[in-house]
Amino acid sequence: MESVPRIKATFKNAQGETLAGLLELPDGPIKSYALFAHCFTCSKDINAASRISRALARQGIAVLRFDFTGLGNSDGDFSNTNFSSNLQDLVSAAEFLEAEYEAPTLLIGHSLGGAAVLAIAQQLPSIKAVATIGAPATANHMQHLFIQERDEILAKGSTRVNLGGRSFTIKRQFIDDLELHNSPQHISDLKKALIVFHSPIDSTVSIDEAGRIYTAAKHPKSFVSLDDADHLLSRREDAEYVANVLSAWVERYLDIEDKKQPTAPLAVKAGSVIVREHNKKFTREVFTEKHRFLADEPAIAGGDDLGANPYELLLAALGCCTSMTLRMYANHKKIALRGIEVELIHHRIHADDCNACDKQDKLIDKIERTITLTGDLDNKQRTRLIEIANMCPVHKTLENQIHIETKETR
Repeated sequence: MESVPRIKATFKNAQGETLAGLLELPDGPIKSYALFAHCFTCSKDINAASRISRALARQGIAVLRFDFTGLGNSDGDFSNTNFSSNLQDLVSAAEFLEAEYEAPTLLIGHSLGGAAVLAIAQQLPSIKAVATIGAPATANHMQHLFIQERDEILAKGSTRVNLGGRSFTIKRQFIDDLELHNSPQHISDLKKALIVFHSPIDSTVSIDEAGRIYTAAKHPKSFVSLDDADHLLSRREDAEYVANVLSAWVERYLDIEDKKQPTAPLAVKAGSVIVREHNKKFTREVFTEKHRFLADEPAIAGGDDLGANPYELLLAALGCCTSMTLRMYANHKKIALRGIEVELIHHRIHADDCNACDKQDKLIDKIERTITLTGDLDNKQRTRLIEIANMCPVHKTLENQIHIETKETR
C-alpha cells in the first residue's frame, strides 16, 4: 500500500494542556483539510482513524487526527474530561489547522466522535460537510456503556469502569454533562452537508441511532450502509470503503474543483519552475514541466522537514550537474569511470579566509565540493575529469554575475 507523508502535530487545548496529533498529507496538491474525531476512550492511532485518514490523504484530503485530553499521547487527566471538553478540544484542533495550515472544511467523527462533530459543526464556520461513522445521535446515548455502574457513580461521585478492555475512572460530572447533550435539535440546525455511515450489525451503537441522525437532519444528507462491518471497522477494506465513498461524496460540497491546482505538465512552461505554498509554514511544492517535489525547512527552523531546504536544493543542482557533466565526458571519451560521488557543503566565510577571493572586509558564500572518482583511471584522466567538473553549466552560472529581476503579477 502506498504510504503518505505524515507530520506530528501538537497544540494546546482550552486549559493549556498539550494535545498530540498526526497530520496525514497527500503526496500531491491538497484539495482540502479535514478533522477526525476518534471513538470514546480510543486514540488517534486506532485502525479506523489511521486507515481512513491515510486513504483520504491518498485522495488529496489532508486529515488531522488527534488524541482527546487524557487519552493516547495527549496530556491531561481523562477522569476530569467530559463530552463538553471533547468539543473544546475539537475547536482547539480546528484553530490549530487554521493557524498553521488552512481551516478545515470537513469533519469526520467515529462513534462518540461522530456525536461530537455533529454538536460542534455549527461553531466552526469553515466546515461545509460532516461525516459520521457508527455514531449515536446524541452523546447521552453513551451512558449505556456503564449503566451497571451508574448508581455507584452517582452515589460515590466516581468509580472505575471497564471500557473496551481498559479501566477508566468515570466521575459524576461526566454523566451530568452527557445528560446536557440529549437532544438532536442541533442536527436539524446543522446547515451542513451530512453523510452517515453505519453498519446494520453494529452491536455497540445500534443502527437505530443512524436513523435518528438521518431523520433529524435536513438535506443535503446521505446514508451509506456498511453491511457486515463491525463497530471499530477492524477490517482494512471497510475503512478504505468509507474513505473512498467519502472522498467522492465530499467533492460536491467543498468546491474542490475550484481549488485543484493544475498538474505540472499543464501549468509549467518548458524551462520554467513554479513554487506554490503547500501550507502556511515552510513546505513548498516545486513544479517543473514534468515533475513535482517538496521543499521545506527542518523542524528546528519551524518547518515540517518534508523536503530539502533551499540551500540543499542549490547544492543538489550543482552536484547533479557536476556528476552528469563528468559522466557525459567519460562516456564520450570512453574513460573507464565506474562511479562518481559528489559531496557539497555551503559555508559563509570572510573574504580574508578565502585564498581565491578578492581581499575585502565582507562575507562571501563558499561551496566546498569534494568529488570521488572510482574506476581504472590514471593520473592524467583524473586531473582532466576535475577540470571538466569545473566546466559544468551550473558551476559556470553560479560563478557568473547573476542579476535577478523580480516583478509582480496581479
